[in-house]
Amino acid sequence: ARRDYCGSSGEFTSSSGIKIHQRIHTGEKPYSCAQCGKCFTQSTSLISHQRIHTGLKPYSCAQCGKRFTSSKVVKVHQRIHTGEKPFSCSDCGKSFLLSGQLKSHQRTHTGKKSYSCKQCGKRFTFPHTLISHQRTHTGEKPYSCDQCGKCFTQSSHLISHQRTHTGEKPHSCVQCGKSFTTSSQLTTHQRTHTGNNPYSCTQCGRSFTQSSHLISHQRTHKGEKPFSCAQCDKRYSDKRYLIKHQKIHA
Repeated sequence: ARRDYCGSSGEFTSSSGIKIHQRIHTGEKPYSCAQCGKCFTQSTSLISHQRIHTGLKPYSCAQCGKRFTSSKVVKVHQRIHTGEKPFSCSDCGKSFLLSGQLKSHQRTHTGKKSYSCKQCGKRFTFPHTLISHQRTHTGEKPYSCDQCGKCFTQSSHLISHQRTHTGEKPHSCVQCGKSFTTSSQLTTHQRTHTGNNPYSCTQCGRSFTQSSHLISHQRTHKGEKPFSCAQCDKRYSDKRYLIKHQKIHA
């Protein structure tokens, strides 16, 4: 059987296979979407993309029933259920669901922050993080919930919020089975099993599972109490204590 070769990527079993592969090097994208103009290297990629416009989602997850535009996306989604994270960092061993997540993570080891905010000078590793940050200055919240109208600065925050309406909790703890709406909530919860408290106070050494708990704790050293009760003006260093207090008035 005939075999074709690419100098950088090795062997291909068909001439069509190497043709498609070579488009990575040439940048050629001969298949374009008639609706939005986006271009693709393969006709199959164009077909999957067009489903975004038609709303067609022919592939479903056998475990939760969620539907997707392509079989590839289903495979990636199923890693949420299996816990599979096939892409691991050679520097620290941390694993990820997607190769793109690994590439982004690896920049945290180099410490390079090429993107800076013109308004406050804060620097960022990624352009999308800078864009999200800039919304704190402009007040822009382009992602809104179609059920309650609440708006968010990031699409990921909207997705997490929408789970409060659907009740979906796709991230579950392998040790106790408890489920959570976001992966960050699961990570925080898992520290209750491991005893890992990575956030410590530089003044007294007390450690916490969450950075937000450390920030609240540090206010006790500074005497800050930014959360006040609208009914009796009592003030608190932590919003959780205010919520608990407000039950007295209810």
